[in-house]
Amino acid sequence: MEQREYVQRLLDAYRTTPGTAGVVRRPDRLFAVQLHERAVPLDIAQNALTLAVARRLARAADAPPLGVIRSLAYFAPVIEEVLQTRPSPQYFHHLRQRIQKLVSAR
Repeated sequence: MEQREYVQRLLDAYRTTPGTAGVVRRPDRLFAVQLHERAVPLDIAQNALTLAVARRLARAADAPPLGVIRSLAYFAPVIEEVLQTRPSPQYFHHLRQRIQKLVSAR
């Protein structure tokens, strides 16, 4: 996949991820370029966004609210985790369904 398409698709995923500010800034674009240069598969990066958001949404209802995610780099540790562990695609399908239900319920 060409860099331009990779970056655009990742930034689109980031922008629409629940809990993010929905705004893409220059550092986000640069981070996406770095991921492409490192040959991080797009699905791995997108799955990391899903995993991080699922974890944030699964917090206890009485826990203090978390702030808005304002940077794609927030997901860097989770991208590394997904690269190392490579969970099954079915797991992320399940998480996406759970996220939809949780977001709809709020």
